[in-house]
Amino acid sequence: MTNSKLFVQLLSKLEENLELLPDKPEETYEATMRSLWLKAQGKSMSAEHAVHQKLSGLNAEQENLVKELLEKRLKGVPLAHITGRQLYMGIELITNSKALIPRKETEILGNFALKFLSNITGTNSNSTIVFDICCGAGNLAIAIAKNKPNIQVYASDLSEEAVSLTKENIHFHKLENQIIALSGDLFEPFEKEEFYNKVDLIVCNPPYISDFTVLKMTKEIADYEPDMAFKGGGLLGLNIVQNLIKNAGRYLRNGGMLTFEIGLGQGDYIVNLCKKSGLYQSVVTETDNDGHIRVIGARK
Repeated sequence: MTNSKLFVQLLSKLEENLELLPDKPEETYEATMRSLWLKAQGKSMSAEHAVHQKLSGLNAEQENLVKELLEKRLKGVPLAHITGRQLYMGIELITNSKALIPRKETEILGNFALKFLSNITGTNSNSTIVFDICCGAGNLAIAIAKNKPNIQVYASDLSEEAVSLTKENIHFHKLENQIIALSGDLFEPFEKEEFYNKVDLIVCNPPYISDFTVLKMTKEIADYEPDMAFKGGGLLGLNIVQNLIKNAGRYLRNGGMLTFEIGLGQGDYIVNLCKKSGLYQSVVTETDNDGHIRVIGARK
């Protein structure tokens, strides 16, 4: 069988047997097949990068491998776990089962954070401090550091495995001098005088799904991504968000910003939580393409 016929055959098998997830719009059938093809050749690449690559032929060993990789994908193993890569805000990241796979929707939060930093610092300040709380794979910390090379970023996560993945990505992008990653619950690693009233921006993609909703997630997510990355605690999934709102002010300087991602339908309720706390002088929001509030920014 020629390589072109093999590609078409495998692509058809994907289309017939794989249900695409709406929270990973970049993983089209074409992009998925190209990613698996390249991985069989020893090239780790995200779906978004793979779709633009010219494919070369496979040898017999690689043909067998791409078929094995396809079967793994059809069994529900996330594409980013098979390839070991995910693109976030134009940056290739190492991905595995240690932390949540960065989602496209979280780029709304990343862009909001960069816009705020540009407004307060330009690109030359070496005294600006950013916290990335619940850092997961480190995607927000990495994106901020690469776009703002003079900013100091501190990342934390309750999961030691997630922190280890963040450190892998820090090393992958040679950002050891700019990002420090620590294990601990929310602000726990930063309970020091040196941080109180000194932080310019706190960014967070917290778990915000209710315990009940987690039980109904698709097999691909439930079986392969860490449960800790989704459960926000409590009936509404907002225990962590409430903790974040309550304690961020201790670290923010006057004029500093707390910004975080929220789930669909949570916007108005959480905006009111921020306002009623009395800890913030203003609260703003960012919406997705459908007009849903997905990011909240609360300024001290």
